[in-house]
Formats: sequence, C-alpha cells, structure tokens
Amino acid sequence: MNGVTGRMGLNQHLVRSIVAIRQQGGVALPNGDRIMPDPILVGRNAEKVAALAKQYGIERYTTDLDKAVNDKNDEVFFDAATTQMRADLLMQAIAAGKHVYCEKPIADTMEKAMAAAKAAKAKGIKNGVVQDKLFLPGLRKIKLLNDAGFFGKILSVRGEFGYWVFEGDWGQPAQRPSWNYKLAEGGGIILDMLCHWRYVLDNLFGNVEAVSCLGATHIPTRVDENGKTYKADADDAAYATFQLAGGVIAHMNSSWCVRVQRDDLVTFQVDGTHGSAVAGLTKCVTQSRVNTPRPVWNPDVPQTMKFAEQWEEVPDNVVYENGFKIQWEDFIRHVCADTPWKHDLVEGIKGVQLAELGLKSWKERRWIDVPAIKI
Repeated sequence: MNGVTGRMGLNQHLVRSIVAIRQQGGVALPNGDRIMPDPILVGRNAEKVAALAKQYGIERYTTDLDKAVNDKNDEVFFDAATTQMRADLLMQAIAAGKHVYCEKPIADTMEKAMAAAKAAKAKGIKNGVVQDKLFLPGLRKIKLLNDAGFFGKILSVRGEFGYWVFEGDWGQPAQRPSWNYKLAEGGGIILDMLCHWRYVLDNLFGNVEAVSCLGATHIPTRVDENGKTYKADADDAAYATFQLAGGVIAHMNSSWCVRVQRDDLVTFQVDGTHGSAVAGLTKCVTQSRVNTPRPVWNPDVPQTMKFAEQWEEVPDNVVYENGFKIQWEDFIRHVCADTPWKHDLVEGIKGVQLAELGLKSWKERRWIDVPAIKI
C-alpha cells in the first residue's frame, strides 16, 4: 500500500477499508473461505509510516518502494500517492507481475493511462481503479430508483460539488494541499473531478458522448503549508455540460471557490418524466409527478411555498457500509476467486480521457465529442 500517509490513503483505504476488513476477519469468498489481507505500508517518511503501522497493528512497513514492489510474496500493488507518479509506479508493478489497484486519476495524461492498461492486459494481471462515488448511499438510492422505473425517461442531471478552500493568507489555513493548485505538480479540479463524473454518469445515467467545459482559476495566489505565497495556476473551478446516450443532458459545477448553500458538499438532481430525485452523500429525496406542486410565478409578492418540504425521503432500508471498503472487498474477491469485476484500468482511462477533453474544450471554447476507447 503506497501513499498511506496521505489523507485519502490513510483514512479511506487503510483505516476504513483494510484495517476494518482485518478486524472483521477478512473477506468472505463464494466458496466460504476467508481471505485476510496482509499489507505492507510504504511511505517516504520513515517515522510516519512506522507510527501508522504501530497504531493500526500492521506488522510490515518500509520506505523502500522498489524492494516492496519486487517482493514475490506480495500479490497486489495499491497506490494512493501523487497522480504524476502513478502511471510509472503502475508500470513498475505490472512488470513485476503484481495485480494493481489504484486511486484515480490513473495517470495525468491519456497516453500514460493507455500504456498502463495495455501493459496490464499483455501481462494478464488483474487491475482496478477506485470509483468510490458509485458506492455512496445517496447514489445507490438514485440507482435503486432508476432500476425501479421511478424516473420514467430521464431528462437531465444537475450536480453541484465543492466548498470554500481557504486561501491560507488569513486566520484559516488551507484545508487542501498546495499541489492541488499547481499545474506543474498535477493540480487542477478538471483532472481531479471529471474523472469522478465520468464513471458516475456512465454507470448511472448513460455513456458520456460529448463535453463542453469552462474552467477558471478564480484565486490566482495562495499560501502553502509553510506559509509561503505561491502562484495558483491550476483551475480551481469547472463548469461542464455533458451529452449522454439517450439524449440525457448533464451539467456539473465543481469548485473549490464556492460557499455551501445546499444539503451536502455534493448534490445530484435527476429530473425525469415521472419523477425527480435529489441525492447527497447519504440522503436522497424524491418527488413524483402526482406529487409535483404547481407554483405560480409572481415577483410582486413573497413566495409562500416551502419547496424543500414538498419532497419525500428515501428510507435507509439497508445498511450502507463504507464505499471504499466495499470496493476493496470486491477487488480482493476478484483477485482471489476470479469473481466478476468491471472497474478496471480501462474505466480509469475513460476518466482521464474526459478530463483531457474537458481541458481541450475550455482551451478551444467548443463542444468535443467523446470517442470510444479501444485497447
């Protein structure tokens, strides 16, 4: 496990996934056997990685990534470190015969992403990319509604993601690392978030067929972790519209320069002929066509309808476990028992492709078609 000293690698992948799996007695296979993951934690800071290993009862840790990758006793390489290094590390692990699983984006360019997927296919190794948003309770409820025919014909999807990331030059330190805002270090919200929106849209509403994207660098200077002012030249907001298969129109606003006036840090509104739904990370509310109110536009008097009260919440009829943990369990079953798996590196390529096309659309100020990917 490389990159476990970072926020995502530590909280979601180590603590809430692998440690939780170990505490529950491993992953159950279809034949009744259980697989216990035996991780080796890899990081550049020896003190940090040793402290994490001690804190969470992990026996093995190292700062020697090359040695860990080439250890024949370990079967899977996982990476949650920097995007810029990821493709090279995947290639190294694939060459060593490791199954690979990684965070998104799987690379910072389409060319590198394609090379990694081709190498994995040629080597015959199992591979996967984290697509955690599909396992959010809110979006699982959206899928349930769609599978049940609740929406009728889906017309449009509207998404709002983001929050205010402090500039760091007064009172409040920035809550995201400075590399996020530097192009030279792989920063930019288009590369980060369009990878997410690709797999969400493809899997829930229809394959993305075209994109029109406008990016912005709203805040040009920020202060880093050491109190030093730097030029923030990467995009910190993206306003993207997508044409999906079947005529569905989707629009996603992604911003680190927006103050939240909604129920969650990300919300999705799905409108269909028979009903609509709005989902956040966990909750989902619906409004069917028979319960749709009939407001009257009158700018001369205050609005009397309380629109938020006209929606009905979808109940939590099942227990929703951590999405990262669910996907880890699925990948471990895929590696050990060859169970079905769809979140491979080709799916990761699609995210990088959409990010590249989004950047191209912004640069050229036009719609861009999204071609099929062939490996």
